[in-house]
Amino acid sequence: MNNLRELLRSSILQTYPRQIVASAHYHDHSIMIRRLAIVFFAISSLARAQDERQPAPTPTPAVEPTKSPVRKLDDFCYQIGGVILDQRSREIRLPTRVNLAAGLLEYLLVMAKGKTHESLLITDISPTHLNLAFTLLRFPASPELFRLLDSKGEMTDQHPTVPAAVQAAARIDIDVEWSDHGKTRRIPVNEWLQQAVKTTAMAAGPWLYTASEINAGQYLPEMTGDLAAIMIDPAAMINYPGSDNGDNVWYAFPKRVPPADTPVTLIISPHSKTINPSKS
Repeated sequence: MNNLRELLRSSILQTYPRQIVASAHYHDHSIMIRRLAIVFFAISSLARAQDERQPAPTPTPAVEPTKSPVRKLDDFCYQIGGVILDQRSREIRLPTRVNLAAGLLEYLLVMAKGKTHESLLITDISPTHLNLAFTLLRFPASPELFRLLDSKGEMTDQHPTVPAAVQAAARIDIDVEWSDHGKTRRIPVNEWLQQAVKTTAMAAGPWLYTASEINAGQYLPEMTGDLAAIMIDPAAMINYPGSDNGDNVWYAFPKRVPPADTPVTLIISPHSKTINPSKS
C-alpha cells in the first residue's frame, strides 16, 4: 500500500495547491474548501480501511482481518472497492445495471437508496470510492453550475467564476459497455437518453465532475445515494452541463436501452474534444 499512499500524497500536493490559487477567482472561496474537505474525507476513509488490514494484537483462528478495499492490479491500475482506475488513460470503470428502460429521467446513476424512480442506471459501488478515483486521477471539480448564496443563505442568480482551464479539465465523457447477444458493445451514454420534445438522442458532449460536498461530517452522495444527475443537483458528484439540464425533458430512449437489470459497465474518461465550456 506504500505506492498508493505515495500516489495519494503526490495527487494532493501536485493538484490542489494549483486549485487553491485558482480559487481566488471564485466569488465564493468556501467552494474550494468544501472540495478539499471531500478529498480529505475520502483519503481518511481509505486510511481507516487500510488500518483495518492490520491483525488484532491477539487474534483468534476464527477471526480474519478485514481486507482493504484497495487492490493493485498492475503497474498502472488500481481497484478501489468496485471501482477500477487506470493511471495511463485516466479511465474509470464501475459496474452498474439498467434500472429504467423506459420513462422520465432526472438522474443518470444512483444507488439503491437513491432516486431509483427517475434514474437510468443503478450501482452498488461506494460513492466515496468513486470520488477517490477522480481525485487520484487528478480531475478538478468545477462548481460552475450551482448558484451562489447571499449573506442570508438565499439563492441568487449568480454563479461562481471558474477558470476556463478548470472547467475544461472537469469535463468528462461517459460511455456504457454491455453484452448484446454475445457481442460487447460500447457507446456514449448520451445515446440512451431521448429529448422528449425533439424525440432525438442527447447531443454528443461532456458531463461535468462537480464532486459534491460534505454535510455534518458525511459525504452527501453516500447519504442521498445520487451520483450522476441530468437535472442539476449539487449533492451529486457528476452533473450534466447541457442547456436542457433544468427541464423535465429526458427519457430512456425506447428500443436503445437494454432491458432492466442488464449488467452495464460505466466508463468515465477525460473529455476528448476541445470545447468552449460555456457552450457545452
